[in-house]
Amino acid sequence: MVDHDSGYKQIFSHPEMVRDLLRGFVKEAWIDQLDFDTLEKVGGSHVTDDLRERMNDVVWRLRWGAEWLYIYLVLEFQSTVDWSMPVRMDIYVMLLYQDLIRAGQVKQGDKLPPVLPVVLYNGNSEWSAALEVADLIAPAPVGLDRYRPRMRYLLIDAKRLGQADLALDRNLAAALIRLEKSPTPEDLRAVVRDLIDWLKSPEQTSLRRAFAVWLGRVLLPRKLPGQRVPEVADLQEVDTMLAETVQEWTKQWQAEGWTKGWTEGLEAGQRAGLQKGWQEGRQEGEAALLQRLLQRRFGSLPGWVPERLHSADQATLESWGDRVLDAHTLDDVFRE
Repeated sequence: MVDHDSGYKQIFSHPEMVRDLLRGFVKEAWIDQLDFDTLEKVGGSHVTDDLRERMNDVVWRLRWGAEWLYIYLVLEFQSTVDWSMPVRMDIYVMLLYQDLIRAGQVKQGDKLPPVLPVVLYNGNSEWSAALEVADLIAPAPVGLDRYRPRMRYLLIDAKRLGQADLALDRNLAAALIRLEKSPTPEDLRAVVRDLIDWLKSPEQTSLRRAFAVWLGRVLLPRKLPGQRVPEVADLQEVDTMLAETVQEWTKQWQAEGWTKGWTEGLEAGQRAGLQKGWQEGRQEGEAALLQRLLQRRFGSLPGWVPERLHSADQATLESWGDRVLDAHTLDDVFRE
């Protein structure tokens, strides 16, 4: 199975993805000044051995007027947030500058090119690391503060993006995130059909295949643990597979408790007859669902687990539910 990070790296090795990521999620006027037709992946002699060790990073450059502008994209899908990310990003950008100088891309008297450092994060926990390295440095005496480094990076926190953020016309990066967030096989298939429509041209064959491989080897196995997912090489094959198996897979999701838990919540709310009762019923259904998922994941549960589940509010239940698939132990799910 292709791991999650490598699958994302393969997809973002296509210029269309970088273009749509910038156009869709960098809300700044200078983006309109970039020449996206000049997008060029940086590799080979452009990067040092130190930089090549960052296997999940993708570096691109494109023209901004007569000058090159570099995009340093870090794909961050750890289960926990790395508080030192500002320092890491500072190091990566300095390594890139060092290599450009060594390779003769920047000579004495030249200005270093601008770099946009981007962290694309898809973890369950909300991003909590500082966005600027200066924020990690202790206060300094008057006069010393001027020497504090102040490099900032752009964070795109995929799981915290709402429907309005992703309602972008024919945006491939938004479609990728929509696939991740699809709650049902039907929703997932709708995005796949959009991609089939958008990626029709022969020169987009490689990107179509990258999406198909990522869906078949990464996303679907994660959404359907234990379900055998056939090998696919094209998005049309993914659509056909979804069409043939959507009923079976929906039943599996029901067996996992998603639909049942939701229905139990609605029925309990209807019995209460009021919005408050509906909300409480929904929470009870979600608690029952989460308990079933935990039993499937970890086996027999200690007595304190049902107590915590049924006393938790909805936001807490949703937070615990996001952690179930990635957690190695019960403590990972319920950590504060």
